Amino acid sequence: MTLEYLRNQVKAGLLDEVPASRELGLRMLQTARTRLKDAGIAQASSETRFDCAYTCIRAVGDLGLLLHGLRTSSRPGHHMASIQNLKHTLGVDDATVRVLDGLRKQRNLAGYEGDLVTEAALAECLKQAAMLLARAEQRLRDEGWIEREPR
Repeated sequence: MTLEYLRNQVKAGLLDEVPASRELGLRMLQTARTRLKDAGIAQASSETRFDCAYTCIRAVGDLGLLLHGLRTSSRPGHHMASIQNLKHTLGVDDATVRVLDGLRKQRNLAGYEGDLVTEAALAECLKQAAMLLARAEQRLRDEGWIEREPR
């Protein structure tokens, strides 16, 4: 179902096919790591920290697509496509995808309507970003894109 679902997303114009590039994947991984680190800077505003953690989530979503030789199209909704396809690219469960989509909506409210980010929303975004990044790093180790951690 997963590969068929992703192929249908390509046919619908929501995703584009691209060569799976280890170099690009590693740059995306570094972006995710840097943004999560930046999100941990307590002196920054909640909105900045939330945006950094959300960018980590989105970068991991894009990385998951890249592992399948895909990327989001330039059409509106590319953030949503990146997050909602995590089920198919990195095996994220439906409940977590719903939480991540809620964080996407919160990011839009903060960025486009000036809503303030609550401490609870920030904490959830940080938690989800860290868990998703760890999942992506494990997948990259499994795929041989990064070295396994020494035991």
